[in-house]
Amino acid sequence: MIMWLMAVRLALRSLNRNKLRAALTVLGILIGVAAVVAMTALGDGAKANIERQLGALGTNLLMVFPGSNTSGGARTEAGSRPTLSEEDAEAIGRELYSVQAVAPVLSAAAQVVVGSRNTATRIQGTTVSYFRVRNWSVARGSAFTDADLRISARVCILGETVRRNLFDRGEALGATIRVGRMPCTVVGILATKGQGSFGNDYDDTIVMPISTVRARLRGLSTREVNQVLVSVRDAALMKRAEEQITSLLRQRHRISAQDENDFSVGNMQDIMATLETTRATLSALLLSVAAIALLVGGIGVMNIMLVSVTERTREIGIRLAIGARSGDILAQFLVEAVALSLLGGLAGLGLGWGAGTLLGKTMEWTVTFSPSAAVVALGTSSGIGVIFGYFPARRAAKLDPIQALRHE
Repeated sequence: MIMWLMAVRLALRSLNRNKLRAALTVLGILIGVAAVVAMTALGDGAKANIERQLGALGTNLLMVFPGSNTSGGARTEAGSRPTLSEEDAEAIGRELYSVQAVAPVLSAAAQVVVGSRNTATRIQGTTVSYFRVRNWSVARGSAFTDADLRISARVCILGETVRRNLFDRGEALGATIRVGRMPCTVVGILATKGQGSFGNDYDDTIVMPISTVRARLRGLSTREVNQVLVSVRDAALMKRAEEQITSLLRQRHRISAQDENDFSVGNMQDIMATLETTRATLSALLLSVAAIALLVGGIGVMNIMLVSVTERTREIGIRLAIGARSGDILAQFLVEAVALSLLGGLAGLGLGWGAGTLLGKTMEWTVTFSPSAAVVALGTSSGIGVIFGYFPARRAAKLDPIQALRHE
């Protein structure tokens, strides 16, 4: 114990004598550790953001879209053919046990006006189940009812972005707005959802009864829909529910075995899993660059320690001549290398935290700092000191006292 305390004191004294060299040596480790901390924080933040987006989309969500149409040998854009209807949505909810709730959606784009203010937004015509499927609550006021659906009531629920654009700090509940040419009473304000993974604003929307959108905004005589949202009872049933929906709709649409589906089923878990895989790959690449920086820093530590051993050969010879053991010399230089790396690690933690925070604010990314990442970074920097400092320390410990005293 006394030997190690003495080694620490001698190592700190040596570093104090060569401040500039020590600072330059620390710089390599500092940059590597800072890169690891910053990249890990950004990667963890991206993962948390993906999980938040999955929760914002809905609980165990499947999305059914109309298919494409083939005319004259040319395939039109997916969704250009009205192949889904409210009856399809009702059949999915009625016949499939794995399904918890179903919400048909009929969309429309409209200019919304109140007084001198106006904004362009997306109108979502749907049923009462929409709020359950999307896991979306009404922050103020209330949702529309089944009675509103039956009479095509002119009521609407505003997303927070639309409310802010139209009313700013004024009261929206109970107000009458004009959606296209139709007057509509605001009965509720949706809870804030924020932005999606691709910059889309979930709060820039208005939700209305699907019957109102069909009859008064779209002027449709059929019960076609733009999409059907399906909430599955359990995440483990997602694949099974997807297969059951596909089978049911093929049967309802009388699609033969050799023909393609006239609809598509999107599994949001699969989409998010793809995003997570992409994030993990990018994080691994960035961490590889940071690891290379740490390796370069470790080589710098070894080179400086070798120079230090050469410069202090006579000092080592004197210590060996007056009774110091090889272990004492090994401990002195090994502690010196670890101290350099540890100082670089501590400084790198601070720089990494600052760089991660700055990048998060500048690029509007979510940043999550993990205590475990800080511990790993410090442990890695200390390990680099041991690994790259051992060879120079061992070389110093193996010096012959007589040859060391003769060194000029």
